[in-house]
Amino acid sequence: MTEDLLHRTVEEVFAVSRRETGPGGVVFRGALRLAPGRAVDVLQRRLRPFGFTPFLRAEGGEIVLQALPVVEPATRPRAGVNVVLFVLTCASTLMAGASFMGSPTFDAFRTSVAGTLLVAGVPFAATLLAILGVHEFGHYFTARHYRAAVSLPYFIPAPPPLFLFGTLGAIIRMRSQARDRNSLFDIAAAGPLAGLAVAVPAMVVGLHWSTLMPVQPGLWLFGDSLLRRLFVYLQFGPVPDGMMVFTHPIADAAWAGFFVTALNLFPVGQLDGGRIAYALFGRHHRVVGVVTMAATLLLGLVTMSPNWFVWVLVFFLIGFRHSPPLDDITPLTPGRRLVGVLCLVLFVLLVPPIPIDIG
Repeated sequence: MTEDLLHRTVEEVFAVSRRETGPGGVVFRGALRLAPGRAVDVLQRRLRPFGFTPFLRAEGGEIVLQALPVVEPATRPRAGVNVVLFVLTCASTLMAGASFMGSPTFDAFRTSVAGTLLVAGVPFAATLLAILGVHEFGHYFTARHYRAAVSLPYFIPAPPPLFLFGTLGAIIRMRSQARDRNSLFDIAAAGPLAGLAVAVPAMVVGLHWSTLMPVQPGLWLFGDSLLRRLFVYLQFGPVPDGMMVFTHPIADAAWAGFFVTALNLFPVGQLDGGRIAYALFGRHHRVVGVVTMAATLLLGLVTMSPNWFVWVLVFFLIGFRHSPPLDDITPLTPGRRLVGVLCLVLFVLLVPPIPIDIG
């Protein structure tokens, strides 16, 4: 009965050649009577009262319309949770930032009473939170532009004994499917590109306030990505043997921002890079994700850096599947394809072969 009702509902938009009952929904095969984008709008309006959401894709030379039970959960936003997590992350990044020296103005607070010690962490914490916040709100406002249901950012605090930077980053929750590959791409790419718009100037300013000093054994050393190495060269030229860059806390926060952006751009699963890979390659995105995990494992074996073995495990837990947009037929525009290639280039430029080492 439900299948017949859905069939009659979609018939004006979709010429059905045959019908199948699949897991949790109904699959129609045939041809569209409207352009894919317009068809999705009409089908959404017609199927929603029956509790279904339409998904369009091309398969075997024909168009497939899959009607699945509504996948947009009706959840009430609870901004209080976001605020509490942000406050906790401010505290944890200030604690972490107090261990990053190199700012004469703020280093003076290290000799003050315990209550003002955290002020020494302001340059690091404020810079890192700005990068993470702009990154996540880049996703948020782009998603709202496309009228997608999305949560406010959830910042993830991590006290310094557990994580060097005082945070595990921030996330937003997509509560609805992307409309098509173009909107999926825009929402995914907006975060890393917006975050880099803060991280790059921060790196330039931080290195300008950094100094050269003799190599000190026993220090934590941040690995050089190709992009950071370029900025170091532009500021200092070739670093002489036996010397190292004693970085300002703002440069340290920018490094963390670069690294977080690189991790997000890995083309795996639900990461930003995974969404970009789906927009670029469609169903072949799984192959891209598996190859990326294999390359990460190889990088860990070559550099003997345990960091990458941890991320291989994370990628495995995340998985390689990405849910399709409602309209999986409309292709990505040429301009977005160009930006997508730029994102892949940025991914290569931002990945440090050895993220963190002890000198």
